[in-house]
Amino acid sequence: MRKVVAITGNGAAAEAMRQINPDVCAAYPITPSTQIVENFSQFVADGLVDTELITVESEHSAQSACVGAAAAGGRVMNATSSNGLALMWEILYIASGSRLPMVLTVVNRALSAPINIHADHGDQMGCRDTGWIQFYSENAQEQYDNLLQAIPISEEMNVRLPVMVGMDGFIISHSIERLEMLADEEVKDFIGEYKPHYPLLDVHNPVTYGPVAFHDYYFEAKRQQIEAMSCAKNAILDVGKRFGKLSGREYGFFTPYKLDDADFAIVAIGSSCGTIRVAVDQLRQKGVKAGLLKLRCFRPFPARELAEALSAIKAVAVLDRSDTFGGVGGPLFSELRSALYDHEPRPQLCNYVYGLGGRELDLDQIFKAFEKAQQVAEGAAIEQVVEYLGVRE
Repeated sequence: MRKVVAITGNGAAAEAMRQINPDVCAAYPITPSTQIVENFSQFVADGLVDTELITVESEHSAQSACVGAAAAGGRVMNATSSNGLALMWEILYIASGSRLPMVLTVVNRALSAPINIHADHGDQMGCRDTGWIQFYSENAQEQYDNLLQAIPISEEMNVRLPVMVGMDGFIISHSIERLEMLADEEVKDFIGEYKPHYPLLDVHNPVTYGPVAFHDYYFEAKRQQIEAMSCAKNAILDVGKRFGKLSGREYGFFTPYKLDDADFAIVAIGSSCGTIRVAVDQLRQKGVKAGLLKLRCFRPFPARELAEALSAIKAVAVLDRSDTFGGVGGPLFSELRSALYDHEPRPQLCNYVYGLGGRELDLDQIFKAFEKAQQVAEGAAIEQVVEYLGVRE
């Protein structure tokens, strides 16, 4: 039976995990994702899932256990944040390089030092090239929906890659929102029965995981992994359409808002998009043609699709909730600038880094970004490509 509940983002993620009912979950909680594993462990204790919950001594061990369970032929899930994700770094590469489907909830949080437990995207953006499919959610509903879709995307036979689904720490993870839940049986039918591929526990067809491959075969293995990431684009769209038919909420790579006739726009990720949407509405009431493009899928990066969606826009302000420390702008800005390089026509781009360590993004800051984009759209030169919103002088 479907139901509507008031729940935190962490609670929504735990409910998605309960309905998915993975074979294995390896747990080492870290703020602000702790509640996910706490709630899920209660589901295990109450017999609501058949999951083998493995408590371990570190996030490195948690991800290692997930790799072992996935290689054995199990459907696997986990959750982490920030420094915990960083401690998993080595094993993230092993999971993707071994082509092991699994799903990881990342409650996005700033990395130390100094110590900070609040939201920015530095943790997930830092591992953007580990070979994992990456989604970002704006709210609890999207986190729930993205986790359900992540399972069939990850397990698609021409993909077989791990997926991480991020949501902003505390802003989403600890805020209570309205959530439309599917019925348990609907989720079960949607994700289907897991079909392991070359499982270690198939004793009649022995295989090897993690062999040594030097210059003779390593490159070919990576090339296949690259092709799998390319194939993931079709899987993401197909699963998004199928989920839309089931739930009424269809998903793609991104969501445009009042972009069709916009002269300038903001491109952003995560919870800030709700506030930006309010700013767009206020500008529209004044006759100003502003728009928003909310990116959901960061890996694989939908370069061609973004270039086409933004081709009629004159100027774009890209908002990054992380920086590259020595690079030219934030990671979203760098990727989008590259995507637009060979595309004609293309908008002028400027970049704003904002909200590091959970600092609030308010309407005044958003209006400042829109104002610059409008000036550039009207012919002003971009004197400073990268600026910082909301930081004290």
